[in-house]
Amino acid sequence: MSIVDILVGFAVMMGLLLVGFPVAVVMVTLGVLGGMILYGSVLLKSMGPVLWGVSNENVLTAIPLFILLGELLLRSGLADRMYGALALWLGRLPGGLLHTNIGACSLFAATSGSSVATAATVGTVALPALGERGYAPSRSLGSLAAGGTLGILIPPSVNLLIYGSLASVSVGQLFMAGILPGILLTLLFMAFVIAESLYRRSKGLPDASKVEEKLPLGDRLRALVHLIPAALVFAIVMGSIYLGIATPTESAALAVIVALIFVWREGRLTFAFLDTCFRQTAKTTGMILLIITAAFTLNVTLALGGITGVISNWVAGLGLGPTGLLLALMVFYVVLGMFMDVLSMQVLTIPIVVPIIMAAGIDPVWFGIFVVLMSELGMITPPVGMNLYVVQGVRTDGGPFSDVVRGAVPYAGLMLLFTLLLIAVPGIATWLPESVMR
Repeated sequence: MSIVDILVGFAVMMGLLLVGFPVAVVMVTLGVLGGMILYGSVLLKSMGPVLWGVSNENVLTAIPLFILLGELLLRSGLADRMYGALALWLGRLPGGLLHTNIGACSLFAATSGSSVATAATVGTVALPALGERGYAPSRSLGSLAAGGTLGILIPPSVNLLIYGSLASVSVGQLFMAGILPGILLTLLFMAFVIAESLYRRSKGLPDASKVEEKLPLGDRLRALVHLIPAALVFAIVMGSIYLGIATPTESAALAVIVALIFVWREGRLTFAFLDTCFRQTAKTTGMILLIITAAFTLNVTLALGGITGVISNWVAGLGLGPTGLLLALMVFYVVLGMFMDVLSMQVLTIPIVVPIIMAAGIDPVWFGIFVVLMSELGMITPPVGMNLYVVQGVRTDGGPFSDVVRGAVPYAGLMLLFTLLLIAVPGIATWLPESVMR
C-alpha cells in the first residue's frame, strides 16, 4: 500500500465526517471494509479478541468513574460556592471576576476532567454576576470558554486517560505531566487578563473590576472552606497514584466516594439526584467507549496492513527533525481542530501519530500533553469549537455568537505560544513525572 492510497483513505474518512456521518460508524466501516479488501474474512476473526480486550481494559474503567465524579460535583451546588469563595480573593485583581472565571475553571477541572462540564458549570454560575457588573460580553465569554479548556489538561482528565489507553502510556505519568503545564497555562491566562485590564484603564475604557469590594480578611478566610471539596478530591486522586497505593481506576473510585460524602453533607443525596447523575454518566460513557471501540477496529486494519510503518517511512523521507515534525503536527492539529471534536480527533490520529513521534525520539508522555494542548485549542476555534457553543448556550442575554469567538481569539493565541514554549522547554511536562515516579 502506497502513501497515496493512505492519504486518499484519510481524505474519504474526513469527507464522511464532514457531511455528518457519526465518527464511530465511519471508523468501523472503513476498518472492516479496508481489512476485508486486504485480508478477506480472516480479519473479522482477529477483530473479536481485540475488541473483547478493549472492552475489558482496566484503565478505561476509570472513564465512567471520573465522569460520575464530575456529575456529582456539578449537580450538588458545590461549584456555586466554590466560585463565590474565589471571587472574594481574586475579584480585586485587575480584571476582577474574569480571574475568578479562570480560577474556578481550573479548580473545577481538577475534579471533573471535562472541558464541556467545566465551561457549562462555571458559565452558569458566573454569567449573571458578570452581567450585573457590566463586564463586556466578549471578555466574559472568552475567559469562560478558554478557562473551560483546562478541563482536559489538569488531571484527572478523561482525555489523558484516552490517550494513555490508545498510546499504551502510563496514565499516572500523564496525570503528573499535566499538573505543571495546567498551572502555568492558568497563570498565563490570568496574566493576560491583568495586562488587558491595565491597558483598558490606561486608555480610559471601563473596567468593571473596579466595583468589587474588598471584604475583611476573616470573611475571606472563612470562605476558603468551600474550596475544600475540590482540593480534597484532587489530593486523593493524585496522592493515591503518586504514593502507589491506587491505580487511576481505584483513585477515581475513592474520589467518587468522597464526593458522595460531600453531596450527603449538602443534603442532596436523594434517589432522584443519583438517578440523574447515573443516567448522564451512562450516556456520556457509552458515547466515549463506542468511539474508542470503533477506533480499535480501525487500528486492527492499520496494524495488519502496515499502514503506520508506511506513514512513518514517508515522514522520515521528508527529512524533518523532531522540532520540524512537531511544528508540522501543530499546523495539522490546528486545522483538524476547526472541523472535528476533541474525542474524534484523538482516536483518529493517536494510533497513527504516536509511532511516528516515537521513531523521531520524542517522549510519548510529553507528546500526550502536546496532543491535549492542541485538542484544547480545537475547543475554542470555530466552526466546531465545542466550548464556544457551550458558553453561548448558557448566556441569557441573547447576544451574537461573534462575542464568544472574539473573546476567545486572544486565548487561542496564548495556547499556541504556550505550545511553542512546551516544545522549546519539554521539561515543563516531563520534569514532574520523572522526579516523582521513577
